[in-house]
Parts: sequence; C-alpha cells; structure tokens
Amino acid sequence: MVASVRPNARWSVHRVSGPSMAPALRAGDFVLARRTAADRVRPGDVVLARHPLRADGLLLVKRAVRRQDGGWWLESDNPFVTSDSREFGAVPDRLILARAVLRLRDPLRVARIPEKR
Repeated sequence: MVASVRPNARWSVHRVSGPSMAPALRAGDFVLARRTAADRVRPGDVVLARHPLRADGLLLVKRAVRRQDGGWWLESDNPFVTSDSREFGAVPDRLILARAVLRLRDPLRVARIPEKR
C-alpha cells in the first residue's frame, strides 16, 4: 500500500507502507512513479494500481507478473503477504496507473528497484 503525493500527475512520489514488497521496497521508502498505460507494463515491472475490490481507491504497489484476462496478475515480493492477485485475481487494465521507476530510501540514497530473484 502507498500514500501519494500528486497521484494524478505524470510523475508522482508515493510513500510505501506495509511489508508486501520487502525486500525490494520497505515501509517508509518512497517511489518515483511515472503514469503509464497498462499495455506499456512489462512482466517484472513494479506498478501502482487501484485495489480492485475497494471503493475507497486504495493504491497498491505490486510486481506485474503476467497479463491475464484483460488485466495484470500482480503479486507481492514478500511471499508471506497475499493481499495481491492471489486474493483478488487479475487487476483490470483501467486500474493500472503508473510504473515505479526509482526507490528513495532517504534523500541521500537513490537506487533502482531491484529485480525479483
């Protein structure tokens, strides 16, 4: 889950909360994200999407695994957190908002988001 700064801009910064993307992203990290269409997402990308079952528009940060049924199968990097497509199925294209480009752990340390191993 993420908290957003300017979520509707082309570029936006989001604060990560929760353990779902550890070790690539930890609670308190920030990600720089670029708005994108779902057809530009590639397997392995970290994306921001609206939760498909929540009316409050909760933003998720998850790893895109594969295209499936007109949407994306999104999973947490942390295998112990299953609040992802294993719980709610493929996320429709219209709910995919952005691709995370950089991880910011603090203002002095900027790094690429590591690939899942």
